[in-house]
Amino acid sequence: MVSKATRRFVRQRARFLCEYCHSPEYLSPDRFTLDHILPQSLGGSDDDENLALACHRCNERHYNFTTAVDPKTQESVPLFNPRQQRWAEHFIWTADGLRILGVTTVGRAMRHLKNCVIC
Repeated sequence: MVSKATRRFVRQRARFLCEYCHSPEYLSPDRFTLDHILPQSLGGSDDDENLALACHRCNERHYNFTTAVDPKTQESVPLFNPRQQRWAEHFIWTADGLRILGVTTVGRAMRHLKNCVIC
């Protein structure tokens, strides 16, 4: 069980943005959830280093996956990890500001994962 203090820490660390799509929580009708980067079903812990703030859509799409296929290279790669990777190195906004594009194998694979919100 994740403590209230840990929940508060993760939310503040993320600056109240989904750590996968960067949507701000204040625009959501629901409070964002905590996602286990390494899913509990695969041995992931409740340690704050294994938790990411996620909007409901990203959390549902992440499910218990740890890898996805880059549609450009067909290579299976680890999913984006907000504790170990910088968002701006893997994703960019389109010029119209309406979509997020993956620019690396990790970014493209994350985007491709079940039609992730990052698209």
